[in-house]
Amino acid sequence: MDATFATGKELQKMDPVFGQLSFDDHEQIVFCNDKDTGLKAIIGIHNSVMGPALGGTRMWNYNTEWEALNDVLRLSRGMTFKSAITGLNIGGGKAVIIGDAKTQKTPQLMRKFGEFVHSLSGRYITAEDVGMETKDMDTVRDVTPYVTGISEERGGSGNPSPVTAYGVYLGMKAAAKSQFGTDVLEGKKVLVQGIGHVGETLVDYLTKEGAQVTITDINEEKLYQVASKYNATIYTGEDLYTADVDIYAPCAMGATINDNTVNKIKAKVIAGAANNQLADENVHGAILQERGILYAPDFLINAGGIINVYAELANYGKAEIMSKTENIYNTTLEIIDFAAKNNMTTHKAALTIAQNRIDQRRIENAAK
Repeated sequence: MDATFATGKELQKMDPVFGQLSFDDHEQIVFCNDKDTGLKAIIGIHNSVMGPALGGTRMWNYNTEWEALNDVLRLSRGMTFKSAITGLNIGGGKAVIIGDAKTQKTPQLMRKFGEFVHSLSGRYITAEDVGMETKDMDTVRDVTPYVTGISEERGGSGNPSPVTAYGVYLGMKAAAKSQFGTDVLEGKKVLVQGIGHVGETLVDYLTKEGAQVTITDINEEKLYQVASKYNATIYTGEDLYTADVDIYAPCAMGATINDNTVNKIKAKVIAGAANNQLADENVHGAILQERGILYAPDFLINAGGIINVYAELANYGKAEIMSKTENIYNTTLEIIDFAAKNNMTTHKAALTIAQNRIDQRRIENAAK
């Protein structure tokens, strides 16, 4: 069969890129391969209506290349809506590098990746994500200007993780205000899943406010270190989704709210830093709504990082970074209110408002 003339359903049967649900009308997908450095990367440019596609690079040891492709598609799509809902004039993109960041990442590999980014002539601007450090972005900067999140010593905005955590904290407080009648988290039982750069900083904010924090992570050494530092409790049960907590904060990988977990969750609020927390945003978003669990849309409350790195492009300073991040609190309340008035999930509400802004910009661009 000539794929050029295949229908949508036929494409899905053939299982190519274009037939996947996560493809969602991406503008461009770039496969990057370099034999000498071992680089295998995928760059996804989802939408550039609002501006060049901006999004971090994740290095992860994916089980299959298909898993990596699906991840970059879901992540880059999320970046489009994250920037739009936050009011940034930037499009959505993302990149993944297949491999173990601890053992396979080298300066040579990062430079080669930077060359691939540069070949896109600014259609995609990269930044830091899982498996990356600020120094890696500095290495990429050696070969291309199309990178943000570089060190402050080199004129950048530095590590975006603390700002991401601050936004998640404020989004969580807004969700708590709506669900519990107060945004005071003192005494609230919060389970933080994943204590990397963002998760640990979130634990710090929660602990200082007096929340009862329980933590879990696949890295046992880090788990005990963070537990000791913040006097947090380590989760020791068999199934963390059944934990008796008020708030569940997923801060590791995505899709933790899925067919196996969505009906177990006892928390009344879900607010975390992970991207794409809902395995199926329509199905699982609806189940959470039916069960009376308030979901703070991930791409809304974890937008602090993109606000931080976007500052390098828009030339604004720390004060405006914090001001824009603090507005996540108000936007979260607005989204919850919009969802209730229109009888839709909070995820759908956030998507709708973000898409409206993109559509308006598309009309304006066409009129120029």
